Amino acid sequence: MKKKVLAAMLAGAMILAMAGCSGGTDSGSDDTSDSGKTASGSGSSDDAAEETEIQVFIAASLDTVMRELAEMYNEEHPEVTITYNADSSGTLLTQIQEGYECDIFFSAAQKQMDDLEADGLMVEGTRADVVNNQVVVVTLKDSGTKVTGLENLNEAESIALAGGSVPVGRYTRQALVNLGTLPATDDPASITTEEVSEALGGVEISEQDNVSKVLTAVVEGACEVGTTYYSDTYGYEEELNILQTVSYDLTGDVIYPIARVVNEEADDAQTAAAEDFLEFILSDEAKAVFDSYYFDTDV
Repeated sequence: MKKKVLAAMLAGAMILAMAGCSGGTDSGSDDTSDSGKTASGSGSSDDAAEETEIQVFIAASLDTVMRELAEMYNEEHPEVTITYNADSSGTLLTQIQEGYECDIFFSAAQKQMDDLEADGLMVEGTRADVVNNQVVVVTLKDSGTKVTGLENLNEAESIALAGGSVPVGRYTRQALVNLGTLPATDDPASITTEEVSEALGGVEISEQDNVSKVLTAVVEGACEVGTTYYSDTYGYEEELNILQTVSYDLTGDVIYPIARVVNEEADDAQTAAAEDFLEFILSDEAKAVFDSYYFDTDV
């Protein structure tokens, strides 16, 4: 039976088709390719290359940087349409498990990738760690908040917090466990938003289903503070104050893994494009772009 394909109206999905682009300038080489190859690792673009489309599921915090990377890739490969589905890693994993067509999964946490692999949905040998990130506590510059970080989060009037199934929500809960604010548990993701609120003295918490919505709640002034990723503050430097950059000692590493997904519906052209785009994401050229968007590529 044909797999369900994401419709254009699916929240977070976008189509980046750079049709009509010529070969453009050389995009450089990746960290394993020989001199003279393109950044994608497949050599120069073939004008007669077969048109195809790949489905790439990305954590919401990767949305902006991956748009730029798709544009760069399409300079050499205009025949490849890259369709992104951006949402929380937990939501994306569920969609893949339910049968949505997907060629590449780029998660904001190892847990979702572990589950994908355990379910036999990962193409063996394609998993790689790409970037590290860091949880930050943010507020609007003119908010007047008394909060200085997680230690006195209870002084906020309102907090934007991702749910436990969302990586940034789980990392935040883990940090609060390590601070002693929340009780010790083997599964911080299982701590409900209501339980977090109670531990903070009843402060109002607005639960969000991905990190981008946390950021929006703070930027629009709906919540006084929120926990998001450092990379998400890119472009909001004039609007936001970073109250705290949370130590890895509290959250653990915030590693983003990527892998190809088993897609039995893909033809040879689609499979080849997915392989090539994954190689491009792991290239030195892509690494420089991730760095510019406040991701840590030293993983």
